[in-house]
Amino acid sequence: MYTIKTLNAISPAGLSKLPANQFEVNNDSGAPDGILVRSADMHDTPMPDSLLAIARAGAGTNNIPVDTCTAEGIVVFNTPGANANAVAELVVGALVAGSRNMVDAVNWAQTLKGRDTIAKDVEKGKKQFVGPELRGKTLGVVGLGAIGARVANAAVALGMEVLGYDPYISIDAAWSLSRSVQHCVTLSDMLPRCDYLTIHVPYLPTTRHTINAQTLAMCKEGVRVLNFARGELVDNAALLNALNSGKVAQYFCDFPSEELLGVKGVACTPHLGASTPESEINCAVMAAAELSDYLINGNIAHSVNLPDVSQPRIHGKRICIIHKNEPGAISAITGILTKERLNIENMVNKGKKDVAYTMLDVTGEVTDTLADELRGIDAAIRVRIL
Repeated sequence: MYTIKTLNAISPAGLSKLPANQFEVNNDSGAPDGILVRSADMHDTPMPDSLLAIARAGAGTNNIPVDTCTAEGIVVFNTPGANANAVAELVVGALVAGSRNMVDAVNWAQTLKGRDTIAKDVEKGKKQFVGPELRGKTLGVVGLGAIGARVANAAVALGMEVLGYDPYISIDAAWSLSRSVQHCVTLSDMLPRCDYLTIHVPYLPTTRHTINAQTLAMCKEGVRVLNFARGELVDNAALLNALNSGKVAQYFCDFPSEELLGVKGVACTPHLGASTPESEINCAVMAAAELSDYLINGNIAHSVNLPDVSQPRIHGKRICIIHKNEPGAISAITGILTKERLNIENMVNKGKKDVAYTMLDVTGEVTDTLADELRGIDAAIRVRIL
């Protein structure tokens, strides 16, 4: 029986993926095997020795101390793509709302309440909110993952010319793209052609301020920029300078900050990207499934700190070892198994930066001391026998 602790309210649809005969959800447990979390900050959360995995019901893992988890052999999962449709729909809505100045128009219309001349004032005032149609305009999409690809395809359906930039595009993402999306090799190829620009890349040290003074200088005059990925991807100071100069006509983002609020031409939504019932369910179901498969079978899918490793179970025992990715680790593991006269039926090993994961299905008599022997290997970080 595995004990699961939740640090946020998790959709019942997700918890239902944890069978009661194998899992107990106990939020008072001081020694959980797994944790399900959404937005709770875990950087000051104690990590008990019992903890094997954390599953984040969402894409970002900034609220989890990933490096600490890696050092302690705790697998951290996220749910890429589970909220993709929710975010993509919001971006499409922002494209329309931004182009037609709907936010300013709605706010202005509210000021007419109580007047006797509303109809007359509407006809006179609406000219200040005139905005262009999307059809025939050019949208640049930076990042063509699950969300970016959906946005690109929706824009094609709206009659836009769509340019895409993603040097790391996956095969699956490439197959999902409309053939009408034009691939750009560099940002400098794409930016000068865009009437609208939207960014959909993960936040990493290498992607911080992807939209900055230099990239904005390449853009058309009056470009409209959207950021529903991460606030840190855009240099706010550079963006505001470009807005003041007229280089940027409007900035729609999902990440309010002090310097952006109250600025004409900036529209901030309160991090609504994944705020749909459907997205919450999708993320919870995916996170619970990842956690269950790892705890029961040792399989890893969508981990941010360990390599993805999966293989079908066969008869016998399964040995799962998280270890340093260094020479001699595999020979040390197989040497102990040979000494114990265990036959390796299946074996898979993958590395990810400084850490690796080895999973072996073995037949023979697995003694009570085997796990301790394997933990004695210098490179070993976490050993499990299933």
